Amino acid sequence: MKNRFFIASLALFSAFLGSAQAQSAPAQTWPTQPIQLIVPFPGGASTLDAVVRLVGAEVSRELATPVIVENKPGAGTVIGVDAVAKATNRHTFGGVANSFTVNQTLVKNLPYKTLDDLAPVILLAKTANVLAIKPSLGINNLQELIAYAKKNPGKLSYGSFGNGTTPHFAGEMLKSMAGIDMVHVPYKAQGPALTDLLAGNIDLMFGNLPDFMPHIRSGKIKALGTTYLTRAPLAPEIPTIAEQGLPNFETDSWYGIIAPVSTPKIAIDTMNASFNKALQDPAVKRNLAERGIEIIGGTPDAFGKHLREEVAKYAGIVKSSNMKID
Repeated sequence: MKNRFFIASLALFSAFLGSAQAQSAPAQTWPTQPIQLIVPFPGGASTLDAVVRLVGAEVSRELATPVIVENKPGAGTVIGVDAVAKATNRHTFGGVANSFTVNQTLVKNLPYKTLDDLAPVILLAKTANVLAIKPSLGINNLQELIAYAKKNPGKLSYGSFGNGTTPHFAGEMLKSMAGIDMVHVPYKAQGPALTDLLAGNIDLMFGNLPDFMPHIRSGKIKALGTTYLTRAPLAPEIPTIAEQGLPNFETDSWYGIIAPVSTPKIAIDTMNASFNKALQDPAVKRNLAERGIEIIGGTPDAFGKHLREEVAKYAGIVKSSNMKID
C-alpha cells in the first residue's frame, strides 16, 4: 500500500515538474525565428556592412539560425537606426558606427533617444582613418594643406559618405582646429565619394584606411596623415595628423551592434556571446587583420560605456566647431 502511494505521488510530482518545465521553456528559448540585422548604409558600401556580414555569418552557424542582413540607408543612418529602435519582435538588431553617437547632437528632432531607446550588445571592431588628397594639388603634407587652405578660403572641397559620419566629423574638426574653411560635399556612401576623389572631382577626404590603401599605394591618391594618436599598424609609414601640428586630433571608425531597449536579456546575452566567439574564429580574425581592422569584443556594459563617452565627446566637438548638416 505504502509503495503504491509512493509511486503514485512520484508520478504526480514528475507530471507537475514536466508541466512546469514545459511552461517555462518558451521564456528561456531564444532565438525562435530568424535574426534580422539592420545596417543603416547601402549594401557593400561601408566597412560596417562588410564586418556585420562577415561576423553575422559565423553567428548564424553558431546559433543554427538564419541571420539576415538588411540594408536601410538614408538620412545619415537615422532611417536604419530608427527601424531598429521601433522593432518589437525580439529578433531585430542593428549595426552602428560613429554616426550613431554623432547624430544625438547633430540631428534635430531625432526620432529615437540614442541612449534610452537602444541597448548596447557589443563593440565589434575599429579602424584608423586617413586624410587623402588628389595628387594634382601638389601638396605633400598637412602643413602645406593648411597653408593652401588659408590662402584660398572656401576653395577646397572635402567629401564624406553622409552627414554625421566619421569623415564629416573629421573634416569639420580639421577646419576648426586648423582655422581653415573648406566646403563639405556629402555622398550616400564611401564608394561614390572615393570614386569622385580618384577622379579629381573633390579635393580631399577622410576615409577608412583599409579601403584607401590600394589607391594610396598605386599613387592615385596621396595620404597626408592617419587619425590615431600613434601610427596605424596597417601603414606605419604614414605620419599621424597629431604629429604634424594638431596634437589632439584623433578619430577612428568603430563598428558595433545594438538592439531595441525592450529586447530580453537572454537575447542580448546570447548575441553578445555568439559575436565574441565569432570574432575569435581564425578565418574571421585573418580576414579582419588583412583589412587593417582591429578586433575589440567585450560585454554589453563595456559597449554602453563607450557609447556614453562617444556621445559626450562628439557633442562637445559638434558645438565647438559649429558643425552643420549640409
